[in-house]
Amino acid sequence: MKQNKLVRAMRALFVLTAVVLGGAIRAAETDTPQATPLARSRILVLTGNEYPGHKWKETAPLIARFLATDRRLEVEVNIEPKFLAAPELHVYDAIVLNYLNWKCPDPGEKARANLKKFIETGKGLVIVHNACAAFGDWPEFKEIAGRAWNPNRARGHDPYGPFTVEITGADHLITKGMKSFETTDELYTCLFTNGRPVEVLAKATSKVDNKDYPMALVNHYGQGRVFLCVLGHDVPALSIPAVQDLYRRGTAWAAGLPPVCP
Repeated sequence: MKQNKLVRAMRALFVLTAVVLGGAIRAAETDTPQATPLARSRILVLTGNEYPGHKWKETAPLIARFLATDRRLEVEVNIEPKFLAAPELHVYDAIVLNYLNWKCPDPGEKARANLKKFIETGKGLVIVHNACAAFGDWPEFKEIAGRAWNPNRARGHDPYGPFTVEITGADHLITKGMKSFETTDELYTCLFTNGRPVEVLAKATSKVDNKDYPMALVNHYGQGRVFLCVLGHDVPALSIPAVQDLYRRGTAWAAGLPPVCP
């Protein structure tokens, strides 16, 4: 009797061991590898001076916050324009320029040369709204931006108000799947058309002269990528979800990432 109980106990232990081991083996066979970590890019929001009507102390932190909702973008803000001259600039993958050297010198020749090298060797630049008027005395900036503020135009923009932004670059990675949207902003009409080939991704029709003007475009400079968007006069204009999405996508693209986070 005692021997039979011992045999049954041994058999039960053997079955239990087999079940546990079998389950472990099946789990090991079917276990999927961990997902590949997302590629990340370091983004610098460069600010520190602006035209008086543009409040960079309010807009720069907002830009940094909504860009960082793409978890691939590690965003920092620097309020010292002279940082453009620093060797450390090259640790970043893209610069978001929320800056205009209004009534003061730009950061200098070394900064201009460093920024030029940064972009032409394969990094990215995002130009926000009135930053298209930065470096007004540096002709090469017009080549980098693809388009830039033309101070000789009699009218820089329509009066601040509502208008429709029409997505024209339906096949471009940045704007693919985006829909036209409404905003309240300054509709810029003042960009140079210097003949340099650029791709316009969004446009708007002026209520003053009934002409179409680019609101967002991309340019290639050397090996680098440039995304220019003239939307975003103030915090309310930068709080439009579609505007934020456009800047997020454009920044990711400029940094060499797929525009939409998977």
